[in-house]
Amino acid sequence: MKLHQLVLGLGLASALSVGLVAGAAAQTTMKISISTSQNSHQGVAIDTFAKEVEKRTAGRYKVQTFYNGALGGERESIEAVQLGTQELAFSSSGPVPNFVPETKILDVPFLFRDKAHARAVLDGPIGQELLGKFDAKGFKALAWAENGFRHMTNSKRAVNAPEDLKGLKMRTMENPVHIAAYKALGIITTPMAFPEVFTALQQGTVDGQENPLSVIISAKFDQVQKHLSLTGHVYSPGIFVMNKAVFDKLSAADKQAFIDAAKEGTKANRARVDEDDAKGVADLRSKGMNVVDNVDKAKFVAALTTANAQFEKDFGKANLDRIRNFK
Repeated sequence: MKLHQLVLGLGLASALSVGLVAGAAAQTTMKISISTSQNSHQGVAIDTFAKEVEKRTAGRYKVQTFYNGALGGERESIEAVQLGTQELAFSSSGPVPNFVPETKILDVPFLFRDKAHARAVLDGPIGQELLGKFDAKGFKALAWAENGFRHMTNSKRAVNAPEDLKGLKMRTMENPVHIAAYKALGIITTPMAFPEVFTALQQGTVDGQENPLSVIISAKFDQVQKHLSLTGHVYSPGIFVMNKAVFDKLSAADKQAFIDAAKEGTKANRARVDEDDAKGVADLRSKGMNVVDNVDKAKFVAALTTANAQFEKDFGKANLDRIRNFK
């Protein structure tokens, strides 16, 4: 009897261990990263995405979230996704044209009227066509999200007009369209990965930077920058990207689950951008920033006449007008 019980016990233990191993094997863990803090519009995006993936795949897929450039800056993260050393990333569109050149068009200054216009373009046929361009480069682009309209900060002087920018040393994203435009405004451009920016501003390596209010707030740039000008010069999308080979191995249902999770992440992300935009100026003023909120945008557009002529040659006037006039 005792021998029978022992055999039975061993059998149960073996069955349990097989079940545990099978359970562990059934859950696949993936990584997603951002360059900003968890308490930011990008943090909300990936936290929502991770929760939705787990829910929609009944726990078979778990997404680990990394913040503050823990896995590298945006360019490094996108590169890691392309190479397959990281499964997922959420990034601003800044470094994306280095991998998918067709997306450069979205970075043309003063292309979008407002957030509603930008979101309509990205959620509509133009945005979907651009998402399709990622496939050939080793990515599955799951959804467009949002970084927001970019504004300029610096430690030297108030910027009311383009001439106030001349000679300012500004950190820019590693983005060829931005760099060309800012040089046309007289800025001394210094491309730099986001995780390095706070220290560079603190040490005076650069005088200023440009980012949406959501980023300025979450990065605490008010601690190292005195002046903010609401130039709204470029709309900066965000994007969820996944390694194409990893995506292709998913079942049809799981592919849809990841896409739908990214759409939910986008909803949460845009809601946070709206919230930050609504309260951001008062928040930054209360922290001692001098905010210029009556910038004459027409002057900035006029100062970019030569750069815009080049952009029309590069991208085609018809393509730019298709975006500008989209309703």
